[in-house]
Amino acid sequence: MSASLAIEYCRRAPAEVFVLDPLRDPRWSEFIERHPDASVFHSTGWLEALRRTYGYEPLVVTTSGEDEPLSNGIVLCKVRSWVTGSRLVSLPFSDHCDPLADDTRELEMLITFLKAEVTRGRYRYLEMRPLRQLDSGIPQRLHLEKGEAYCIHQLNLTPSLDELYHKFHKSCVQRKIRKAEREGLLCTEGCSEELLSKFYKLLLQTRRRHQLPPQSLAWFRNLADCLGEKLKVRVVSKDGRPIAGIITTHFRDTAVYKYGCSDVHYHNLGGTFLLMWHAIQDAKASGARCFDLGRSERENAGLVAFKEHWGSTQSPLPYHRYSAGSNTDVQSGWKLWLVRKTCAYLPDPLLQTLGAVLYKHVG
Repeated sequence: MSASLAIEYCRRAPAEVFVLDPLRDPRWSEFIERHPDASVFHSTGWLEALRRTYGYEPLVVTTSGEDEPLSNGIVLCKVRSWVTGSRLVSLPFSDHCDPLADDTRELEMLITFLKAEVTRGRYRYLEMRPLRQLDSGIPQRLHLEKGEAYCIHQLNLTPSLDELYHKFHKSCVQRKIRKAEREGLLCTEGCSEELLSKFYKLLLQTRRRHQLPPQSLAWFRNLADCLGEKLKVRVVSKDGRPIAGIITTHFRDTAVYKYGCSDVHYHNLGGTFLLMWHAIQDAKASGARCFDLGRSERENAGLVAFKEHWGSTQSPLPYHRYSAGSNTDVQSGWKLWLVRKTCAYLPDPLLQTLGAVLYKHVG
């Protein structure tokens, strides 16, 4: 890290707000291990994967002094782009990331400090992605725009496996699990390069089907390396041919379904449903009390229904944004239309290159 950045990370900010580097300051890892609202997205492994892949600089704002144990903190990444501008995001490519501040006054102080960074013109906007609703008065008092585009589904794992299974939709889940078992599909799990390669080939097919570029293979390699045993790749095969894959993570008592992909020609075999069932069983066996099925766009009725069929509970996932001026995202309007049209015709190598270039700017 350069001398100027080291000074920036160690400075004492106005209004008793401090800024620290979570990858260098051991207090952050200690703090998230004990805070009840911390998730895998707060972890140093996730932050390091973001830094390695996209060059995003992580930072934490806190009211705790340099020589004190952390009592609160909001973790963010500096996303710098000549296409979409610089902004503060908590966190890129993360479904959610709660501000870890239990005191409303302290939380407002931290957000006010971040807003000042935007107002001074250092960043185009601030975006926060809390899992839990902020105190009802904070968005209004701090002039935060609230987005309602996403929801999240979570499955309570405290019932027995039999009880969980019987809550699954009979035809849309239970029947497909039994079908996959009758077909003799082979499930393999781990973090090997071979499994990542099989998963990524299926991901390419899936993203092309959705007319979107994939994130780079480097991102998944970095996740596997940085999260270690907290990440698992699962691939199911039919007669030696990979037909579906998922990636899950585990942090304390929560397992997270983060990525899924499949070969459309084998959907009738139920491979994805078998993988999900194995992941749920493994999560419960490891002591997890919640299986987080991740965020969904509310308008994506098919994905929302898929997650509801597992007996999960849906909750709103409001994102909050503060901008000092006008806001235009790379994913909006004609730009998204152009990306989708391009993805439909690019060969795999160029599709991967597009994803590697594009995602750095849209984190």
